[in-house]
Amino acid sequence: MSIPNDLKYTKSHEWVRLEDDGTATIGITQHAQELLGDMVFVETPKVGRKLKQGEECAVVESVKAAADVYAPIAGEVAAVNPDLESAPEKINQDAYAAWLFKLKSVNAADLANLLDYAAYQKILESEENQ
Repeated sequence: MSIPNDLKYTKSHEWVRLEDDGTATIGITQHAQELLGDMVFVETPKVGRKLKQGEECAVVESVKAAADVYAPIAGEVAAVNPDLESAPEKINQDAYAAWLFKLKSVNAADLANLLDYAAYQKILESEENQ
């Protein structure tokens, strides 16, 4: 499994990419989509919604189960991925390209609480060994 080393991660398998314009792009990891299986539905947060770090804000549903997505950092929803409404399977095709939503007015300090590539890799390895 290929894990981008330029992203930040959460223990609940969300990823964050800080963009040049100060926004943050959020999605679920390859590991999460593999656990869930074939995606059939994605519910994203409404644009303009203010999220707190750790708040439930989206749902991804597969043929196996539905899973909550948590805001990895605080911010205001600036955009949602319109492609996922009609094609949720794009998450299965490339979990790191099929982002769920973007945040603006992000608290950069929240990024310090996230996992880097090496720390996330260790979490995956510990899950595999259980």
